Amino acid sequence: MEHDEVLKNWIEDTYGSPEKLAQILDFGVEMLFYLEQDTFEPKEVREVVAAVRGIVNALRN
Repeated sequence: MEHDEVLKNWIEDTYGSPEKLAQILDFGVEMLFYLEQDTFEPKEVREVVAAVRGIVNALRN
């Protein structure tokens, strides 16, 4: 149960809500299909990478 609470807190602290995180991850999935130079802003790509990295780290702890 502690693991779930850590993940919930991280989502709320970092993204404000699970829905906002879900939107960023959905955007990331689309990016992977269309990732070409000048398709997305570097900041948008970094946000997706940070979200995925955060989830991976939370799941590993």
